Amino acid sequence: MLHFPDAGRFADWLSSNGDQAGGVWLMFAKKGSATQTIGRQDSIDAALCEGWIDGQGGTWDEQFFLVRFTPRRPRAKWSQVNRSRALELIESGEMRRRGLAQIEAAQADGRWDAAYPPSSNATLPPELQVALDTDPAAAARLAAMKRSDRYALILAIANGRRPDTRGRHVAAFLAAGRSDDE
Repeated sequence: MLHFPDAGRFADWLSSNGDQAGGVWLMFAKKGSATQTIGRQDSIDAALCEGWIDGQGGTWDEQFFLVRFTPRRPRAKWSQVNRSRALELIESGEMRRRGLAQIEAAQADGRWDAAYPPSSNATLPPELQVALDTDPAAAARLAAMKRSDRYALILAIANGRRPDTRGRHVAAFLAAGRSDDE
């Protein structure tokens, strides 16, 4: 686990270690902590510039929380938020060679255009909407889900490449609800 006082130090670390490191847990100071660390958005910007991405996170203790950063994998999906931010970083001249290479690869294979929306703009996939229209209990379960869980379900269905894959995700959601009702 590492912590950096500012974006410049994290960017320097990524520049020096980004090709060799498989990932790193960054420590972020919570509000009210006496320790000064890089901000979350600044760390994401530095990571994007070097072709890295933020991932899972969690609490460390009363003073810190953690976020895992890793090099972007070759087929990793892009979010619309990170895509927009990457364009801003290019425009400002901050984007670096490794970050540009990831963007060019995503543009070449279609991942750039297929970036997924933020949870605030996510819409129900048609397959799920049809199921909910015919199953009021499933619609009620979806409405009762935590926002993050609902978004994860929507993305899992929407990101299915084939109709049968999307259908399996919908069927699994419906089946899980039926087993909960029993």
